[in-house]
Amino acid sequence: MGDASKGPDTERRPKRSTTLAVIAVFSALITVGTVVAIPLPFPLYEITFSPPIYLALAAMVDSYTAFDATAIGGFLGEAINISFRGGSPIYPFGMVWARAPEVFIVAWARKKGERTLALAMAAATVFETLAFFFPDWAFYLYGLFQYGSPTNITTAFLYAAPDFGTLVDLAFIPVAILIIRRAAPAFRRLGYE
Repeated sequence: MGDASKGPDTERRPKRSTTLAVIAVFSALITVGTVVAIPLPFPLYEITFSPPIYLALAAMVDSYTAFDATAIGGFLGEAINISFRGGSPIYPFGMVWARAPEVFIVAWARKKGERTLALAMAAATVFETLAFFFPDWAFYLYGLFQYGSPTNITTAFLYAAPDFGTLVDLAFIPVAILIIRRAAPAFRRLGYE
């Protein structure tokens, strides 16, 4: 008799070494995608090329693997950026706070069809935008973390409003979908469903 635990109902999972390799490789890709950025004038900061990478990854692997790669890559990339281009030391932490949770939104839709997946990516981008905006609004309002002197609620809102420029990441959704179409079969062969 065969082992009942290996029947058709068992979920195939990647090896632990495969998961660690995916985290390492995609952390590096997200780091590079964050460093290779288009600088923007103040008060905006930059447009990075990492969104299609982590959005696609979230649809092809489990959410925890995508979260780890996105958090590590976003943090390292932004730490490199502020080392060479300047910026607040809280920016790398902001990348983890705003970008890494996006993968859970995308992962929810990974098996619900391409249209739902694209909508989830749009929702994730809106989440990221709001995750940048609301803390920045508070930081400007109370003068925290090198954001200047305390100010009134309207002025703080206006100072934080450029964060809505993050919505430009919506343009990367078709690129992420294309990556998924091309790379998903390879991830399935690695054991990711």
